[in-house]
Amino acid sequence: MYTSIFLQVDGGGLMGMLPFLLMFVVIYFFMIRPQMKRAKNEKAFQASISKGNKIITTSGIHGKILDIVASDNTVIIETGAGKIKFERSAISMELSKKLQAPKKIK
Repeated sequence: MYTSIFLQVDGGGLMGMLPFLLMFVVIYFFMIRPQMKRAKNEKAFQASISKGNKIITTSGIHGKILDIVASDNTVIIETGAGKIKFERSAISMELSKKLQAPKKIK
């Protein structure tokens, strides 16, 4: 004997979709939106760097920006070992502003 199973819809399709819509909203506000904000801040930071800034690269190298080559999006950084050429996207943080900021007394 063959048995058929039929699924019944309780009135409306919107109520059945509500949990999925709620999951999407939660994922958007806790994962997608913060990531987009971080990317926007990172892009603004990379555009704002200039000659003479003391920086740290993503690999942890500390240095000072000597020159910015706009045509190939690279920077020349002076370190203790000499001059190194990096991609602009490899700069993770600027030390110049952190060093000038007033220290908090505990």
